[in-house]
Amino acid sequence: MFIETLFTEPIYFFRIIIIVIFSITLHELAHGWAAMSQGDNTPQKTGHLTLNPVVHMGKESIIFLCLMGIAWGQMPVNPSKFRSRKLGNILVSAAGPLSNLTLGIIFILVMKLLANLNFSALFSIEFLYLAARINLMLFLFNLLPIPPLDGFHVFSEIFPKLKPLENSYFGLFAMMLLFIIPEFGIGLSDIANLVIQSMLGESISF
Repeated sequence: MFIETLFTEPIYFFRIIIIVIFSITLHELAHGWAAMSQGDNTPQKTGHLTLNPVVHMGKESIIFLCLMGIAWGQMPVNPSKFRSRKLGNILVSAAGPLSNLTLGIIFILVMKLLANLNFSALFSIEFLYLAARINLMLFLFNLLPIPPLDGFHVFSEIFPKLKPLENSYFGLFAMMLLFIIPEFGIGLSDIANLVIQSMLGESISF
């Protein structure tokens, strides 16, 4: 269980907790801001336009993150209020993963900048690298066309024949399958590492 990391690598444990909570909070806020831009004021009315992670994740998700290393968030939206339901669904759903992609790129650029300015000794490059990797993994994971992930809502608008899967057991079964296959997480991590290394070039060596 992930909680064991607290006793074996406490610094690594708290780094992951901080990064995941921060990243999910901004992920959900991105959904909310996108919904507001599409004419839906539900995020504002429900008090979800806040940086408070408990509002977005809930206590259960944060506890599960500490125990299992898995977390989730939610942003209440009302698609019926979107100016264009189809386009609104695509934009609002894509906003979350794109926020993680943006964060990942920002962390990579900060690492590259610090290395070029010889300031890397003043900052934790390992923390920035971990933050970039986690956000790129969140981006890739959330784009999977599996309900209830954001990728499903994007692809189901482009390919409407996928919509019936939203109310089936397919999503639950697929998610459970992914979480019990170690190679899945390793694969996401490898892709994220490849992206980071390709962007960093030889700027930083560990």
